[in-house]
Amino acid sequence: MLEKAIEAKLSEYQDPCLGKDFITAKAVKNIQINERGVTIQLTLGYPNLSDQERLRIDLERHLASVLNGKSLALQITTQIEPHAGKQGIPALKNVKNIIAVASGKGGVGKSTVAVNLALALAKEGAQVGLLDADIYGPSQPAMLNALGEKPVVEGKSLQPIKRHGIQSMSIGYLIDATAPMVWRGPMIGKALQQLLQDTEWQDLDYLIIDLPPGTGDIQLTLCQKIPVSGAVMVTTPQDLALHDVRRACEMFNKLNVPILGVIENMSVYHCDNCGHEQALFGTGGGELLAKEYGVNLLQKIPLDIKIRTMTDSGHPPVVQNPKSHQANAFFNAARKVAARLSLESKDYSKRFPKIVVQHDKKEE
Repeated sequence: MLEKAIEAKLSEYQDPCLGKDFITAKAVKNIQINERGVTIQLTLGYPNLSDQERLRIDLERHLASVLNGKSLALQITTQIEPHAGKQGIPALKNVKNIIAVASGKGGVGKSTVAVNLALALAKEGAQVGLLDADIYGPSQPAMLNALGEKPVVEGKSLQPIKRHGIQSMSIGYLIDATAPMVWRGPMIGKALQQLLQDTEWQDLDYLIIDLPPGTGDIQLTLCQKIPVSGAVMVTTPQDLALHDVRRACEMFNKLNVPILGVIENMSVYHCDNCGHEQALFGTGGGELLAKEYGVNLLQKIPLDIKIRTMTDSGHPPVVQNPKSHQANAFFNAARKVAARLSLESKDYSKRFPKIVVQHDKKEE
């Protein structure tokens, strides 16, 4: 009876990252009850090292009314599964999941969001890579304090540049920083595929791809020839940004790539001197877009000069000041992105051996 009561109570608790309860999400693996207390085994499909203490406290409070004074021990583990990309496209070697970060419009801080998402997922306990797919304007080498780095070539593979606990690759590592990129569309698409497939990624749970703005050749190449597991849309609140990001949403929908949610960047400006807050770019844009496409508004990122200065210096907030409210916004976003992906269709192709039935024609 106590086990049933615990299950019923857990079904009333909605995980803020998953957006649903642990019973529905099949995260409760075991409930053990004895004279000493209750042990609950939770296995989450997303990394959450920085949030586990908060989760323990919340669940202890939530279950207190049905435990009848028994002690509670929570065992929280993470199991990150590969998720299906576009049907018919083989999975990338050593990469479980590919997440595209897109905006449809330049100037909304998409690259800043992408690098901080990648770094936050790594700090939450995942193995993470970051691919800078902006061939014309690669910015990730500077954001990772890796300008001037050159990847080592071993055999036919490029070794990713490692910084701040993540693996990264960018055309910016392979060309002169001031060299103009005057390539046409087909060349760009081929270059992207080579950067992705010729890099020796090492056992990644997530590969974050920082897409350039727009809905052109790079985006189409990515979604048609690469097994993208899901996309995250980055926007600012104003109408002009929403018009462009809608085009990107429509593109991903038509190409059957799940949209995991919306991140509203530069949401509210907070003055450090007087404490005044002002929505310089308007309000409600992220909510409107999320509602329009039936997805979640994952996080609002503030308009804060510290985010810019830290990221421009090659030490983004998640690395330089992980306890700050700026970094906390990215940690919240990263957990929700991974949690929403964990609810998508799994890729079970690698779990089963290939069975070949062969009929030998007997000689008469």
